[in-house]
Amino acid sequence: MSGSATVKTPSVRPAATGAGGRRARWTGGRAALLVLALILAAAWLVPLAWAVATSLKPEAETTSTPLAWIGSRVTFDAYAKVWESGDLTRWMLNSVFTSLMTTVLTVLTCAMAAYGFTRTDFRGRRTLYGLVLAGIMVPPQVLIAPLFTEMVQLGLVDTYWGVILPQVAVPAMVFILVKFFEGVPRELEEAAFVDGAGRWRVFWTIVMPLSRPVLAAVAIFTFISTWNNFLWPFLVTTDPAGMTLPVGLVNVQSSFGVRYAQIMAALVIAGLPLLIVFMLFQRQIVRGIAHTGLAGQ
Repeated sequence: MSGSATVKTPSVRPAATGAGGRRARWTGGRAALLVLALILAAAWLVPLAWAVATSLKPEAETTSTPLAWIGSRVTFDAYAKVWESGDLTRWMLNSVFTSLMTTVLTVLTCAMAAYGFTRTDFRGRRTLYGLVLAGIMVPPQVLIAPLFTEMVQLGLVDTYWGVILPQVAVPAMVFILVKFFEGVPRELEEAAFVDGAGRWRVFWTIVMPLSRPVLAAVAIFTFISTWNNFLWPFLVTTDPAGMTLPVGLVNVQSSFGVRYAQIMAALVIAGLPLLIVFMLFQRQIVRGIAHTGLAGQ
């Protein structure tokens, strides 16, 4: 042969495969799950869309019949009146500060507690961990009276710390972090101990960086729950200057009467920061939830 023949093989694009390398096929069960997911999404989106649409209507058209999604004109009067009726800027800053401080302290304390339960052996460890888990089953409303009495005795009523400190101890977050730390390889820590690192240094330089996904999820969940918390800030704050956004908006709404546009505008204002947080950190939330299943791998 005078030359080498080049044989060209047709390029084949790999087909979409599911788990285990098998082609993902639509089945009745998958289709039913998709329909169910769409129904749940609609059940969540429709009330939200109705609240936004109502807040943009003239007040007189919010109770007119028949009901309509869009009013005769789009107006932001409800938002302007809500903003003028109270100190929303101060309330929002209060909510941001208390939520951030609660989140930071919760992540630190729960991470240290979880690391202690999973990496240290001390007398009564199982009993203490059992008490922490039992705290998950205690409704927060049961603790309102003793917590308020404690804040009064400490002189923390109408202070930021009075709002923050009772929300820091979260047994559910300790449980999540314990399950994650149980899946972190101990060999990494043992190698650091051989090099002369202490327990505290290992915790900060090895365990905490490896735990970023679950820590991010815990932080986001804590921030959202703290931002939405109404009952405790409502009880522990009486000064309007120290109110959080949910508490302040309720006080403003009490002066509205039945003014649906302004009520919906207040709800949209309160929920918008959380929507932004979720949109910015939704990947971290999903990764954090997924990484909590590392135990036993």
